[in-house]
Amino acid sequence: MRRLHATSALRRFAALTAGLSLALTGCSLDSSSNSADDVVDVVIGYQSKTINTVTAGTLMRAQGYLDKRLGDITERTGTRYNVVWQDYDTGAPITAQMVAEKIDIGSMGDYPLLINGSKTQGNERARTAFVSITGYHPRGALNMVVVRPDSPIQTLSDLRGRKVSASVGSAGHGYLVHALSKEGIDPNTGVEVLNQQPQVGASALESGQVDALSQFVAWPGLLVHQGKGRLVYDGAELNYPTMHGVVVRRAYAAEHPEVLEAFLQAQLDATEFLNSEPLEAARIVAEGSGLPLEVVCLYNGPGGTSFDTTIKPSQVEALKGDVPYLKSIDDFADLDVDGFIDEQPLREAFAARGQDYDQARAQTTNPSVLRGRDPVCGTEVDDPALAAELWFDGADSTQPAASPTCLLKAVREAGAQGKTVRAAYITDTEFGTRWFADKAVWVRDGGDFLPFATTAGARRYLATHPGAVEVDYRDAVAGAV
Repeated sequence: MRRLHATSALRRFAALTAGLSLALTGCSLDSSSNSADDVVDVVIGYQSKTINTVTAGTLMRAQGYLDKRLGDITERTGTRYNVVWQDYDTGAPITAQMVAEKIDIGSMGDYPLLINGSKTQGNERARTAFVSITGYHPRGALNMVVVRPDSPIQTLSDLRGRKVSASVGSAGHGYLVHALSKEGIDPNTGVEVLNQQPQVGASALESGQVDALSQFVAWPGLLVHQGKGRLVYDGAELNYPTMHGVVVRRAYAAEHPEVLEAFLQAQLDATEFLNSEPLEAARIVAEGSGLPLEVVCLYNGPGGTSFDTTIKPSQVEALKGDVPYLKSIDDFADLDVDGFIDEQPLREAFAARGQDYDQARAQTTNPSVLRGRDPVCGTEVDDPALAAELWFDGADSTQPAASPTCLLKAVREAGAQGKTVRAAYITDTEFGTRWFADKAVWVRDGGDFLPFATTAGARRYLATHPGAVEVDYRDAVAGAV
């Protein structure tokens, strides 16, 4: 497989999107023309397998929230709406379609959002506004680098001189560039980046054509869950906010403000449902995306991605800090981030529900928190930094655990009772990332058992805690008291 640096990859991306825009002009639904005078087309670009966008995509669509909101408008005005959902693997083709004025509303990750704003701003009909957040993580967790389970690679620095698959221009590539630079590795010359779609990169990793895969949610968790990958780097190490969000063509929003209002209300509906019923929401998303339910629960479960629609100041500053990335991969036009963001429609959506937007924006904790009583340790689950979750085969609900050690005890007791664990989730000791208990690296420190998402994290702990030792997951289960 030949070498492909990020700059040349983005030039190919630009050519591809331009060609795709032209090719689709004649065959895609033209959102500016209606099939009848009283029918308004609404074309939405989404990514069914990108978990952090489900409140503006998979979950919203499956629950019919937008249809209901638009139906209310039809009852009042008689205007009918024709909603068309277009599913993509990454944000790049959504941007191409918006440049061609063929998609009205789209959702994507942070770096693709910046590319979207940059590429659409030259055409007044295509120019977009960033109007809401779907999901985010304040530390940048859950965008990850994985390697094959038998790989000798243990840390990000071990990638020097290796081949890494990433979708250039995506959130999975943007944070990789940031992480490599922080590690002192030139992202253009220190590693060989192969520009591949997520599923292509997953196959390349499995076949040994690449040494690692850097991707956005939910690909790293999927590969690890399938036993095809092992986590070596969690974006939380950057301690830099990452987010996914919604963009709308300004011209479309000006012509049909009621559609944007309905969409944002539907997104709020989906967000409230996900945060109040995470397991049921995960079931719906799994069915709609084709992803394993256990993987969806990793991200959509309590303590995973923060699903909060408000655009927070820290996120705006993070986007401004990401702008140089555009220049590092190609000659993108400068983007005024403040001018790109338009919070007013979301403010109005909050006000229509009797909710305070500024108060919600000021909240920085994950709105979905694991609560309940730990039946094994007999204590309340009240510390998100320690909380864990257990799910048995055949159970309609999950069981909370107050600490990692309590989770291990619950797993052992379940085994003694003949129960089968479908999934178990822990909170990473170092960064607080939600991760699979059986895929974590475990450390015993006295009577406590501590989980780490990566070997590097466990090593950092061991280096400063004499007497602590790494243990196998099975040994941790057997030894927890």
